[in-house]
Amino acid sequence: MDAATARMLTTPDGLALVDALPQYDEQRSLALGTSMREQGVDADLVAAVLTQSRLRADASAKFGDFAAGMLFTQAGLEQATRLEVAARHGARFRDAGITRVADLTCGIGADAMALSALGISVTAVELDEATALLADHNLRHWPDSQVVHADSMQVAAHLDVDGFFADPARRNARGRRHDPRDYSPALDDVLALREVHQALGVKVGPAIPHEAIPSGVEAEWVSVNGSVVEAALWCGPLTSEPGHAALVIRDGQAHRLTGDTHRADAGTLGEYLYEPDGAVIRAGLIGQVAEATGAHLIDESIAYLTADAVIESAFMRGYRILETVPLHAKAIATALAARNVGTVDIKKRGVDITPEQLRPKLKLRGSERLTLVLTRAQGKRLAVIAEPL
Repeated sequence: MDAATARMLTTPDGLALVDALPQYDEQRSLALGTSMREQGVDADLVAAVLTQSRLRADASAKFGDFAAGMLFTQAGLEQATRLEVAARHGARFRDAGITRVADLTCGIGADAMALSALGISVTAVELDEATALLADHNLRHWPDSQVVHADSMQVAAHLDVDGFFADPARRNARGRRHDPRDYSPALDDVLALREVHQALGVKVGPAIPHEAIPSGVEAEWVSVNGSVVEAALWCGPLTSEPGHAALVIRDGQAHRLTGDTHRADAGTLGEYLYEPDGAVIRAGLIGQVAEATGAHLIDESIAYLTADAVIESAFMRGYRILETVPLHAKAIATALAARNVGTVDIKKRGVDITPEQLRPKLKLRGSERLTLVLTRAQGKRLAVIAEPL
C-alpha cells in the first residue's frame, strides 16, 4: 500500500466504506467492488477497502473483536503481535514502573495499542508512511500516544521516554530472515540502545540462534495453542529472570518454564511418547521437562520424550504407544489396516520422508483415527502408531 492510498483509506469516507462492508466473502467481493465503482468510488479506494475487509477477517485470529475497527497492511498483520501476547509485553513495562515507551518500528501498532491500554504513554515510530498512517488510526483511542513517521534508529536517542520496545522487520521479498544481522534494523543495533535506556524489549524470530542472545538478558519463546508465535529478549528492569524461558499459552491459561539448557538423557522407548511444546524445544528446555517428569529422550538427536507412565504436563503432549513398525510404507499400511484406521495425523521428526509422500501409499479405508509418528529411536528409523492421551 502506498501513502496516497492510506490517506484515502483513513478519510471519513474511506473508513465509512470499510465499516459498511458485510462480513468478508471472497465470492461476493467482485460484485461489491463492481457496485462501488459504478457508484463513482475511486477504483484505488475500492481495491483498498476490499483488501481491508479481507485483512480484518484474517486479523480476528490475532485481535478478536478489536480487528473490526483496525486497519492493516498484509505485512503488518503477518508480523503483528497477537493481542494476548502484546498484553503481556505491556505488563512487563507497567510492572517495571516504565510510564513512557517508544515503540520502535511499530508496524500497524499492535504493541503500542497494548501498552496504551495499560496507561503507558507511547511514541510509536514507523519508517513506512502508509503503515504509520494506519497505525495512527489504530491508536486513535489513546490521546497520550502518538505516531511518528521517522527512522527509529535515527530518532530513538532523542525521544522523551523511559524505555524501548522494538520489533525489527524479519521478512523481505525473498521471505523470512533468520540471521539477526539481517533484521531491519539489525539486532545488534537495536541492542545498542541499552546505552540510552536499560529497559529494552526486542521481539525476535523464534529461530534465533542461541549464540546470538547476549548474556544477562531474558530470552522468552512463546507458543499459543501449540504454535510458536514469537521470541523476545528482555533487558534491564524488564527481565524477570536472566536466561531462557518458555511461555506456553493454551486455552487462555499461561504456563512458564525457566532453567538452563542442559540436555536430557536418552533411553529405550517406553509405553508413552511425549511431544514437547515448540516453545520448550526452541528455548532448549527439554532437559528441564525431562528432569521434572522423569521422562527421557527416545534418541540423543530427536526432540521426543518417552516414559512408562502417564504424565500430565502443560509443556508436552502425550500419546499412548500402540505399536511400532519399521519405517516402510507397506509395513505401516498393513499395521494401520489391521486396526481399521481410515484417518491418521502424521507427525515426523528426524527422518527425510514427508507426510505428503507417505499418505497416498497407505490407502486407508477404515473408520478409526490414530496418530502416526515417523522418527528415529536409538538410531533406528521407525513408525510409531499411537493414540493421543
